[in-house]
Amino acid sequence: MTSLSLPPFRQARHLLLAASACALMACATATPYQAASEPGGFDGFSQQMIENDRARITFGGNSLTKRDTVENYLLYRAAEMAVERGFDTFTLQERETEENTRVRVTPGLGGYDPYFGYSFYRPRFGWSRGYRYSRFAGFNRGRGFGRRGFYDPFYDPFFDDFDVREITKYRATSEVKFGRGAGPDGPNTFNAREVLENLSSAITFPEETS
Repeated sequence: MTSLSLPPFRQARHLLLAASACALMACATATPYQAASEPGGFDGFSQQMIENDRARITFGGNSLTKRDTVENYLLYRAAEMAVERGFDTFTLQERETEENTRVRVTPGLGGYDPYFGYSFYRPRFGWSRGYRYSRFAGFNRGRGFGRRGFYDPFYDPFFDDFDVREITKYRATSEVKFGRGAGPDGPNTFNAREVLENLSSAITFPEETS
């Protein structure tokens, strides 16, 4: 049966599913090393000079960006600013990594999300296995009875429920003091050029658009 032979409401649902799948594929990448769209945003770095040798730097990532990636990108930005301003070292002061978790409700597309690994909630059945407090031991994603004979309670052929997903983003913030020479001895003081060299292989820049 082609989509043209389906009832109008079913055609609309098929189009919605196709659009949702395309959107997932398009955004299924971690935040690259780039300037944020706004100060403190979750899509890159931002900074504010406080004194000639002191700045507040932030790097926020989307839900696919790991905590250590966010923290490394903050270090890299601090090192870049130090070199750009003629300094040799930088010291992190009042360093903090914020964990921002929220719940997102979307029309029920059903199933475990392979790109994001979110837990989800179905009104009829509760939280999926991806949720850390789930009471479900597991399920097959096939329709009805799967190959192993386990029934998938999350399969919904009518798409008439809603998914509730937990989304976590990380944002690292630190006041940074720049210095010349060897700088003070301590675990929070870094050689700017060595940081740029050692972290360069772990930095992902935005793809160039033609």
